[in-house]
Amino acid sequence: MLYRFFNVERPEEFAWVAVGLLGEVVFAGRMLVQWIQSERRRESVVSPIFWWMSLVGSAMLIVYFCWRRDVVGVLGQFAIFIYVRNLMLIARSKRTQLVAEVRAEGSDQP
Repeated sequence: MLYRFFNVERPEEFAWVAVGLLGEVVFAGRMLVQWIQSERRRESVVSPIFWWMSLVGSAMLIVYFCWRRDVVGVLGQFAIFIYVRNLMLIARSKRTQLVAEVRAEGSDQP
């Protein structure tokens, strides 16, 4: 019955189903994180953890869909590039802020 439910034929295929399910949980969980953070701040917030969960969940789903040979599922994760780009922008912003802080501290010296 479980084989039919998960559309698998062998016990080792359950591991792949677990990868797909975990990827979905991580991917969906990012929305919960975003919602909680936004409610706490009383404004819309998209934090780095949202982008990291998006990236990890999407990567896991790509691996799973490749195993299933599901081209629609793989193509549905095309936004992975957007997640990477947002993480790059966040990293650049942090570096810029750190440099500005170091320069500000240096200008305070007599």
